[in-house]
Amino acid sequence: MKMNDGQQAPVRTPQLSGVSNRADFSSGSYGNHSGQNDQNASHKSESTKKKVFRILLWVLIVTLGLSLGGGIYVFQMFGRIGYSAVAVVDPDDYELIDPGSLDSINAESGDTTSSWAEGGHTKVFYDPDFPIKKVDQKDKNVENILVFGVDSRGTDDVRCRADAVMIVSIDNNTKTLKLISLMRDCGVEIEGRSSADKLTHSYAYGGVGLLINTINDNFDLDVQRFVMLDFSSSSALIDLVGGINVDVKPEEVKYANQSINEENTLMETNVPYLTSAGVQNLNGIQAIAWSRIRHADSDFVRTSRQRVIASALIKKLAGLNIAQQLAFVDDSVGMFETNMSKADLIRVGTSAIGLVKNMVEYRIPDDGLFTIQDNPWMMIINWDEQLPRLREYIWGVQ
Repeated sequence: MKMNDGQQAPVRTPQLSGVSNRADFSSGSYGNHSGQNDQNASHKSESTKKKVFRILLWVLIVTLGLSLGGGIYVFQMFGRIGYSAVAVVDPDDYELIDPGSLDSINAESGDTTSSWAEGGHTKVFYDPDFPIKKVDQKDKNVENILVFGVDSRGTDDVRCRADAVMIVSIDNNTKTLKLISLMRDCGVEIEGRSSADKLTHSYAYGGVGLLINTINDNFDLDVQRFVMLDFSSSSALIDLVGGINVDVKPEEVKYANQSINEENTLMETNVPYLTSAGVQNLNGIQAIAWSRIRHADSDFVRTSRQRVIASALIKKLAGLNIAQQLAFVDDSVGMFETNMSKADLIRVGTSAIGLVKNMVEYRIPDDGLFTIQDNPWMMIINWDEQLPRLREYIWGVQ
């Protein structure tokens, strides 16, 4: 595999040591010290102006010092985030693997119920044979980022399926934050498979690189950056903001409690069951259990629940003051994996928070633009109509 200069296998950045900057400023003397008593009014006026200027200068120095200190603090925090150095290569340097070479892998099987008793979170699965293919950003004012969860329940269960797959589109042209769910059972072409397969399986076959390449190749997107969460980290982030408000339907209560019971058993917790329907504050495990309901309705509704959880968390975070937001970031570092640099995270976070008041949602495939294949069960998309709709939704063009 050809790699760009400077690329390497995934590594985690070490935690930055504490940094402190201190500058000592000594005040100077102003005015006339000659001892003469014939100082006129103009000299007194000039001395007063210098004192005012010195006070303003001190205020400026203190303000800049606080800003610099805050910047150093933020960079220290982001330096502790789980960073994954996934290689990005030019398309001309990307070496395709033979069709059918991944056919022997069964992505439907695997251990997804192991206990979280060991603590921590699942590391991102990166296969060096599947780096991210470089794709030019289609519009400099529209950035598309992959946020996905995995169905792993144990920290050793790294090679697993992508569960919730979502594109967060930051549109600075229309000042809109767009959440786009990609159904996990969408039938897509996956490199190395001889026939169409489910989108969720691409992560199990070739890790985050193959997942991103599959999304870009099939949906004509320009994703280069990602954030990965697992069950434990997703629920922990919700707990950090004090839970989120969710409107639980009567028919959902029983199924949500079944999932809560499963998690209590696996994680040795004692999270309360839901006792009624209606709008209520759910903690992390309750909210994730609610979002994962499968049997009450359909997978379409399930993905809508995932968008509800994501938007509720974003809105709750946006409603916090700066000190609380910094505390959230400080407490959440290490709970997720990403290939975004510290500067990227700060830039993206600042942009997204500023667009929360104008947040919209979309789902792929759209209503009426797919059929169901029974064996294996898969959603067959009408690409000729779906892709133009998706392009219009994200970039406003056909």
